[in-house]
Amino acid sequence: VLVTGAGGSIGSELCRQLMSYNPERILFLGRGENSIYEITSELNYNFKSDKIIPIIADIADETRLRQIFEHHRPTICFHAAAHKHVPLMEMYPQEAVKNNIFGTLNLARFADEFKTKIFVFISTDKAVHPTSIMGASKRVAELQVREAAAVSGRPYVAVRFGNVLGSRGSVVLTFKQQIAAGGPVTITDPEMTRFFMTIPEAVQLVLQASVLGNGGEVFMLDMGEPVKILDLARDLIELSGLQEGRDIDIVVTGMRPGEKLYEELLIGDNPEATAHERIMKAHEDFVQWPELVLMLVNMRQAAVQNNETVMKDILKQLVQGYCPQPNSLAQA
Repeated sequence: VLVTGAGGSIGSELCRQLMSYNPERILFLGRGENSIYEITSELNYNFKSDKIIPIIADIADETRLRQIFEHHRPTICFHAAAHKHVPLMEMYPQEAVKNNIFGTLNLARFADEFKTKIFVFISTDKAVHPTSIMGASKRVAELQVREAAAVSGRPYVAVRFGNVLGSRGSVVLTFKQQIAAGGPVTITDPEMTRFFMTIPEAVQLVLQASVLGNGGEVFMLDMGEPVKILDLARDLIELSGLQEGRDIDIVVTGMRPGEKLYEELLIGDNPEATAHERIMKAHEDFVQWPELVLMLVNMRQAAVQNNETVMKDILKQLVQGYCPQPNSLAQA
């Protein structure tokens, strides 16, 4: 089993849960050596296994990735590596494109070439009618996985879900840090809502979804009802033994670049039930491969040149409902 982004919040939990299934080998692939060292050390201590193989690599590096697939020939790939922070990717759109789009393209291509049997791409609710580069890039990655499934004839699927509680950079951790510092607690808009799920719960459903696919499906996890961020802030203040307005204030700062007031899990309105009561299957329009591959060639060139205008224009053609914000925060 190959897990990309193995040092991240979802990737590391995938590694923990996969170890209990006693895989012949499990490859922990990530770009950051510290996070890969941490999850490798943790699971070596807990399982005392020689089956864990840490790999430091960048999924955008085609040559390196080919070597890994050629040497290890993974049976199953869980692809959790991604740039995920919306405002940062608005500042550096070329990095979102290189990692989320072309990194995924490399993985899907080599999975097909080296006969990986199951490929599971971890997607996001931000891929639905996106206003951000991050969300649009993840939607293009979903399109690529679908085409890889069509070419290979194997169950290559995407699993789409919302925010996970406690992930690095998550709003809950930010609020806890702000409360510990004495405040204020900052929210971007009092009407903003998000879907939330615990990390172990999300990963368990991802593992369930991995065996439901025939090829090309986008699965959506049942995230329950959306939560108002303002209510979440108030609850955390109260749980900390404090009172809003007396001990600590909540300040509205305004929405950040690329953010939406609310997220969606479905493009359209016709999800299909699956054998699992908390996993649904989307029925959505897709871009055909000849058109997709031509646009990806142009996208790669635009990313190399850091041409934000061209990148966004191509994403608008590829991604239904993509509505980029007019202001640019692109940096050199």
